[in-house]
Amino acid sequence: MGESNKDSLMNSWLALGVVVIGTFMSILDSSIVNIALPKMMSVFGVSLDDIKWVLTAYTLALGAIIPLTGYLQEILGAKRVYIFALAMFTVGSMLCGVSWSNTSMIIFRVIQAIGGGMIMPVGMSIIYQVFPREKVGLALGFWGIASMAAPAIGPTLGGYIIEKMDWRLIFNINVPIGIIGVILGTIVLKGAERKPFKSFDIIGFISSTVGLVSVLYVLGEGSSIDWSKLENPILMTLGCLSLVLFVANELTHPSPLLDLRVFKLFDFTISQIVTSVLTLAMMGGIYVLPLFLQNVRAYTPMETGLMMLPGALVMGVLMPISGNLMNKVGVKALVIPGLLILAGSSFELANAINMNSSKEHIVLINCIRSVGMGLSMMPISTSGMNVVPAHLISRASALSNTLRQIASSVSVTLMSTLIQGRNDYNYAKLSEQINVYNKTAIDTISTLTKAYMGMGMQQSAAKASALSYITRMIGSQAYLDAMAYAVTVTVVIVFVAIFLASFMGVKKTPKKENKEGEKNEPTGGVLVSE
Repeated sequence: MGESNKDSLMNSWLALGVVVIGTFMSILDSSIVNIALPKMMSVFGVSLDDIKWVLTAYTLALGAIIPLTGYLQEILGAKRVYIFALAMFTVGSMLCGVSWSNTSMIIFRVIQAIGGGMIMPVGMSIIYQVFPREKVGLALGFWGIASMAAPAIGPTLGGYIIEKMDWRLIFNINVPIGIIGVILGTIVLKGAERKPFKSFDIIGFISSTVGLVSVLYVLGEGSSIDWSKLENPILMTLGCLSLVLFVANELTHPSPLLDLRVFKLFDFTISQIVTSVLTLAMMGGIYVLPLFLQNVRAYTPMETGLMMLPGALVMGVLMPISGNLMNKVGVKALVIPGLLILAGSSFELANAINMNSSKEHIVLINCIRSVGMGLSMMPISTSGMNVVPAHLISRASALSNTLRQIASSVSVTLMSTLIQGRNDYNYAKLSEQINVYNKTAIDTISTLTKAYMGMGMQQSAAKASALSYITRMIGSQAYLDAMAYAVTVTVVIVFVAIFLASFMGVKKTPKKENKEGEKNEPTGGVLVSE
């Protein structure tokens, strides 16, 4: 019996390895492609608006496919769906590597996204199926390493490949890894018993696809959303109405695409809310910091990736530890201190967004932020999924990943809009100070004019150059202050997450008595591999 349990646990860890391969590969690809966009523009001879569809098409395809994963797992089994997803992602990567035009790249990215969109939700379901409940937190911690390390490694690896090798390697590198993953998955993963065929929720699928694709398309424009452009308000209205129809349909359909009944589970619901709020708070480091390092401090993508890497490694070490400790010390004992660390370090990061902060200081702050995220993220996610009954795990995983996709898109849009709006405000305020009544401004312009005249310029040209220089300085300072402001806002958002996290674990799942009067433990959503 002992040997059987040992073999079963070994198979579980091997299955986790297969899931980590797919997860790491799909997330790495998302971050690495961003670096290659300028190169693709040059190779395909297209504009920025055209090349953006390489990213947009992938995001929209993800939004359409993720809600479908729960249903597919029930009728086909998690193993079949995962291997299909990994194979589809690998084929899509191979096709992207041989694409001959921007149009072909966009089509092949959609194929890639069909596989990539399934990998994470199905991977999470597999972990819950093969690990006993007390090991799920630890397993999800190791799985989380892939999701956190990949975005940090992506810019570094992508920058190196583009500078030193053929840019197509960013796609081709997935092919041998994907093939290995498919082979290992076929051998290691165990096929689960399939449920009887259920009628397909066609209305749910169409409404979720139209709703998510429309909303994600508009949000994907970030701060550059032009509401005067007729298509944007029309698409947003269509998207919101479709999502309302989707919710109404899911609540009444006998076999819904996404089973919204899981929201009756308090811990699951609160964990999803906290995760969504925290996604926005994390944008201070994930979105703003690389923007600051590359656009203001002029670091290359590779240098930026190397500066972000230590933080990713710190988080990678802490995620399995926090996942394992969760069962021993409780969720809030890890989450609340972790979020407090995140809040404090985010405030310090806002202060460090200037031209004088050292590289070492920025790396240190990012590492401390990673400590906070490493302590809190996995317990929040795991505690919510742990209360989901086993038969709803696949649906809950699909729902969780759908919400995460929406939260990420909303977060990037809100953060970019916040920076742009604050930048415009700062620029206007600083520009007001350049007037004939401001002695400091007049003296500065006079000094610069004399300096340019000393370089051989005529007085009129020298004064114009001085004003141009002042304008650039105002623009740079306005942008810096806007980014610092955006990170400061995330500190407030972290405290909102702390308040919400204080409700986690408040309600206990009631235990039901069987005929013999014995108490049955609530289902934790874990299927132990036999």
